[in-house]
Amino acid sequence: MDKLIIKGCANLSGEISIKGSKNSALPIMVSALLSEDTLKLRNIPKLADIENMSKLLRNYGSIIKSKSDSIEINCKKIINKDADYDIVRKMRASILILGPLLSRFGKAKISLPGGCAIGTRPIDIHLDGLKKLGANFKVENGYVVGQVNNQLIGSHIKLSFPSVGATENIMMAAVKAKGKTIIENAAKEPEIIDLANCLNKMGANIKITKKGTINIIGVKKLHKANHNIMSDRIVAGTFIIAAVMLNKKFEVKDVDTKHIEALISALKNMGANIKLKKNSIKIMPTNELNGIKIQTSPHPGFPTDLQAQMMALMSLANGKSQIKENIFENRFMHVPELNRLGAKIRVKKDVAFISGSRNFKGAQVMASDLRASVSLVLAALCAEGESEINRVYHLDRGYEKIENTLGKLGPSIKREKN
Repeated sequence: MDKLIIKGCANLSGEISIKGSKNSALPIMVSALLSEDTLKLRNIPKLADIENMSKLLRNYGSIIKSKSDSIEINCKKIINKDADYDIVRKMRASILILGPLLSRFGKAKISLPGGCAIGTRPIDIHLDGLKKLGANFKVENGYVVGQVNNQLIGSHIKLSFPSVGATENIMMAAVKAKGKTIIENAAKEPEIIDLANCLNKMGANIKITKKGTINIIGVKKLHKANHNIMSDRIVAGTFIIAAVMLNKKFEVKDVDTKHIEALISALKNMGANIKLKKNSIKIMPTNELNGIKIQTSPHPGFPTDLQAQMMALMSLANGKSQIKENIFENRFMHVPELNRLGAKIRVKKDVAFISGSRNFKGAQVMASDLRASVSLVLAALCAEGESEINRVYHLDRGYEKIENTLGKLGPSIKREKN
């Protein structure tokens, strides 16, 4: 198992270009199951989750060809079988194959998914929506077993919570359902729009209103398509926060600034010196950062996937800060590890109280999930002395080898085997 050795008081300069979004690429890869023709995808990031999704699709007989940052997926000769538990347990996005398999075969059996240990992640919203399209489910021996009597039928669905995964699953199932499907209270994340754009290129008929309601008219067949994956707004946000924490002049390029407006607003409220261009963000040094209060919420609110990184930044800012976590009930597992590095954070239920003006000091820490792990990297970069971050396989799920990306722009980040 790998670990990272990071020298503190790091330098950072230059610019970094943001690659494709993991959270967009995974459902779009899955959407290939709906067609017998080839789906060509560009701007694919090199991540553990992408590799695992490729393994899962190959497990069903998909033919996948990879070249540089692009892949071709052909699902003409797939077979319907039980999803490999060893793959599914590593990645919650694996549940997204449920909708396409039910659409194509009328039945599916998949192990309950894994991923980061940041909450119970119930799939009831997925199942409730798919039930309204005509599927029936039972959960037995750790598996979800779905069955469709004849064909999925379009329906009016109102989600109890704007779940991203449930919205994606229902969308993919509905594109070939008979009739019209309306999804209300759907997730509004940019990744949803990216999936809809790709499905439309494949021949689907999806329209999203200004209010975020998704209207889908079922089609009989999808065809081949080419699609470019959107850039990763969470990786972009992480590197922006890193530059603010290190108080360095830095530019983050190839990012749609509209996708991270909530982060930019929060950073400016803290006093960060940020200049926006159409597809890039310049971070300039600033004299003072002050604490603020934020709460996570579905898009366009502050993303839960940037909560841990913001907490690291708040530990350096003047005064007190506060974060209320509204998405996942167990997403403060990074708090004890940040405190080991010198932070002063107290948690009460779903609220974290952060005392600012802290000085991070190098220490040995343990990553508990994907975004928690990168918050520790950010803190270690600002610390006095050297830090050792263990279990960085979490980090590799969402960040291309950070020692080769951010590490080549000034910081000393080395990967070693435990």
